[in-house]
Amino acid sequence: MRPPCVSGELVTALKRLRLGRIAETLPERLVLAEKQEMSFEDLLLLCLTDEIARRDSAAAENRATKAGLDPKMRLEHFDKTSKVTFDRRMLAELTSLRFLEARRHVVILGPVGVGKTFMASALGHLACQHGYDVLFTRADDMLRTLRQSRLDNSREAEMSALTSVDLLVLDDFALEPMTKEESRDVYQLFLERTGRASMIVTSNRDTAEWIPMFDDVLLAQSAVDRFKNTAFDFIIEGESYRPRLKPKLDPESAPPTAPVMKAKVHPRSRRR
Repeated sequence: MRPPCVSGELVTALKRLRLGRIAETLPERLVLAEKQEMSFEDLLLLCLTDEIARRDSAAAENRATKAGLDPKMRLEHFDKTSKVTFDRRMLAELTSLRFLEARRHVVILGPVGVGKTFMASALGHLACQHGYDVLFTRADDMLRTLRQSRLDNSREAEMSALTSVDLLVLDDFALEPMTKEESRDVYQLFLERTGRASMIVTSNRDTAEWIPMFDDVLLAQSAVDRFKNTAFDFIIEGESYRPRLKPKLDPESAPPTAPVMKAKVHPRSRRR
């Protein structure tokens, strides 16, 4: 059956109400409504439900982009044939996002390349889809930003952004020893987020090995103790996952064409 045409007047009205996307799927929905003998009320509900789903999806994508999450690192893109092992029950618990509701932390541990960042990012995407605000940052980038913020008196604003977001994903923590100021920053971050908002921390080191990375042992013990006793342990073991992310040629794709020269934009000459 050929989809019916939607009148221009209806399209204009939908656009004025900022519902223009409904017009794109309305012909198909009209065919479906006729086949299933839907009432006008059910058809209207179906169209509005489509629009709600579109807006929710767009909002989730915007949150993920703002969070700095890699769009490829989602659970549906995980290679299930990879030779890594982890507790499936723990993953199911984490994907329920109950740890966010309970304001608990997650620590993802494992050797280099087993997919810790992937799993942390995937949980971040899932949180974005369910309306949570997320921030993804590498630990060294975060510490560098906080160090620079002291120079322009923006540290309070930077720390506020780190402590107020619903979920903070801190990647590659405790790779190298921290300075006195960095140790204090991490202590404050762990202190202010524990019991108030969740963190996901990935690390190659067990939490017991974090303490020597701090400049101050007492701060280290306090910070690590607060974190690890409110965190789920998600341990990944096995071979490196990164070769599976390596770009490959598609044998069925057409031969590449010559690269197109990027157009240069010349500034307009000034009028005298």
